[in-house]
Amino acid sequence: MIAIAIDDEPIALEIIKSHASKVPFVALQQTFTDAFAAISYLQQNKVDLIFLDIKMPDISGIDFLKSLSKPPMVIFTTAYTEHAVQSFELDAVDYLLKPFSLSRFLKACNKAQELFNLRNQKQETKTAYIFVKDGYEQIKVELDEILYVEASGNYTQIQLKDKLLSSRITINDLAELLPKVDFIRCHRAFIVAKNKISKFDRSQIWIGEKIIPIGATYTNIKLT
Repeated sequence: MIAIAIDDEPIALEIIKSHASKVPFVALQQTFTDAFAAISYLQQNKVDLIFLDIKMPDISGIDFLKSLSKPPMVIFTTAYTEHAVQSFELDAVDYLLKPFSLSRFLKACNKAQELFNLRNQKQETKTAYIFVKDGYEQIKVELDEILYVEASGNYTQIQLKDKLLSSRITINDLAELLPKVDFIRCHRAFIVAKNKISKFDRSQIWIGEKIIPIGATYTNIKLT
């Protein structure tokens, strides 16, 4: 994974650099004490993971992350505990409380690597299942069990044949995981399994008794 680190304290960056050098699957390319310089770097370079401080003088790590339209994975690094809940609401991979040990740093990196692998599953390879995050666990979901997916607040709900699964994975990330030959995005808040569609018209889809809208920007999709 290609990574950068942002922290206004050079000593903190040196610790991250030292820890990252011992993790074989993390390539720390750059470190920044200036968050705005990091924004410029992100606009021109591919980055998979950011180690991000929260309390910085010009912009907080929280606001920095919110400013990114397509943010990479983020591991927050901070000396303060009060932002932990908000960080996970922003889909942070982990929250490292300074000073953190190498073993705790490695645990966070392992989480990021699992998510990285999940996001980069090859769509052209026919798979029978995916894994989605449920709290701190990854839950196996059989693709043939999925009826539809719905974004709901901070969660994405996956309606299976016999139960409803809620996950903090974003619907955009889930859309990347689901094979496009079998699933289709019909609305910013909905993805449907093509073979579960019972009927459709220009504005809506039926999956059994469930009626799902077709969004205005998705009217040209091919459902068959």
